[in-house]
Amino acid sequence: MEDGIRKESRTSTGLDKADRKTDERFMREAIKQAKKAYALDETPIGCVIVHEGKIIGRGYNRRNTDKSPLAHAEITAIKKASKKIGDWRLEDCTLYVTLEPCQMCSGAIIQARIPRVVVGCMNPKAGCAGSVLNLLQVERFNHQAELTTGVLEEECSGMMKQFFKELRERKKREKKGGASAL
Repeated sequence: MEDGIRKESRTSTGLDKADRKTDERFMREAIKQAKKAYALDETPIGCVIVHEGKIIGRGYNRRNTDKSPLAHAEITAIKKASKKIGDWRLEDCTLYVTLEPCQMCSGAIIQARIPRVVVGCMNPKAGCAGSVLNLLQVERFNHQAELTTGVLEEECSGMMKQFFKELRERKKREKKGGASAL
């Protein structure tokens, strides 16, 4: 573990087999949520929050659908988990998310006191769990989260790449169709 971040690798150093299997099991559930976003033509990001081995909150990206910058997978899952537990503090939970959280979601994770975050793939352009910044482990804050990255990374990353490839192709077709109509 380097700087409080465990990087899941093909050899899975730092994680025993039981931890790795559990992380993969719940990341698959987050991937199911991401596929719901994909089906809505939303950026495919999914999240689940686990307490005592059970999922208590689920969410997927709905920014365009809901016309809201707050409709991120993590925010939705945190709201549902807090309601289920009956407290805003999610101190005994683990959050699984397919894409590295942004600054808003990282802030919400810290505010909710979630002690552990498991990330599928990183977001070098906007990630705030180690890529651009690491807001989850700022020592001056009153709470930090343990971070594990790279869980089912290829699957999570592949879904994102496929989504954006299809989006670029669709926009190209629309532009070409619009130009011929002039």
